[in-house]
Amino acid sequence: MDHHLHGHGQDAGGGTPDWLPPALLLLAAAGAHLLLVRRARHRNPALGWSRWRTGFFLCGVLLLGVALLPPVAPFAHEDFRGHMVQHLLIGMYAPLALVLAAPVTLLLRTLPPSRGRRVTAVLHSPPARVIAHPAVGLALSTGGLAVLYFTPLYNAITADPVAHWLLHAHFLLSGCLFAYAIAGPDAAPARPGVRARLVYLGVAIGAHAVISQLMYGGFWADIRAPVDQVQGGAEIMYYGGDLAELLLAAALVATWRPDPRRATGRGAAGRSAGRGVVPARNVSGGS
Repeated sequence: MDHHLHGHGQDAGGGTPDWLPPALLLLAAAGAHLLLVRRARHRNPALGWSRWRTGFFLCGVLLLGVALLPPVAPFAHEDFRGHMVQHLLIGMYAPLALVLAAPVTLLLRTLPPSRGRRVTAVLHSPPARVIAHPAVGLALSTGGLAVLYFTPLYNAITADPVAHWLLHAHFLLSGCLFAYAIAGPDAAPARPGVRARLVYLGVAIGAHAVISQLMYGGFWADIRAPVDQVQGGAEIMYYGGDLAELLLAAALVATWRPDPRRATGRGAAGRSAGRGVVPARNVSGGS
């Protein structure tokens, strides 16, 4: 287990505890969010900003703090089960909370109109549409797990502190991307319908189950850790991942709204039918 020990909790160069930088970064993120909320309420008092949204964001920051600070962080460096707890908090639970905070909407409410239009143009650009598709988030978040645990990558990353922090960043960003594509309240021009998103979520649930079961059985997994730790980590992935994905499904149902264009179309068709008028799209040109 030597490759897990990076001296977590010891003084980094200059006598600074290595937990201090992430703690300060998380505090800065929470402070920046609160400043944006204050600005949004000041710019448009009628709209204001939901306290639930703010609560979700602070909850996400808190979950990241639990994952990155003692006692969980030292446990993760010493025990594979701790690593898996960290993975779930950083890659699944915290992203869901952060996405439900609608950070893009908050940002747009605080920007001047010209800058807001620029941000909106970027979000509607073809590359952004591709990146925001659920298939991309699924490949990066869930697909990346197979690459991580069934190749020598995990052992190489845990031996390098910088690579380990990059892994945390990957977990967080890919988790946010998938949660946003499935159930984010922020506008997503390329987001498919609810049925398609449920399919992608179902694939993620199945993939998590298969990966954890293969890991538990010792099939193909390339993890240098005692067997009991690997099996315990697999159980944490299996049950903890299921709960996180159920919460994501609940968020999808809670944030789903009918397509206004389709609803308007159905309403107009119903009114026309009630008046004995055939909707124009059903009238054939030569009859």
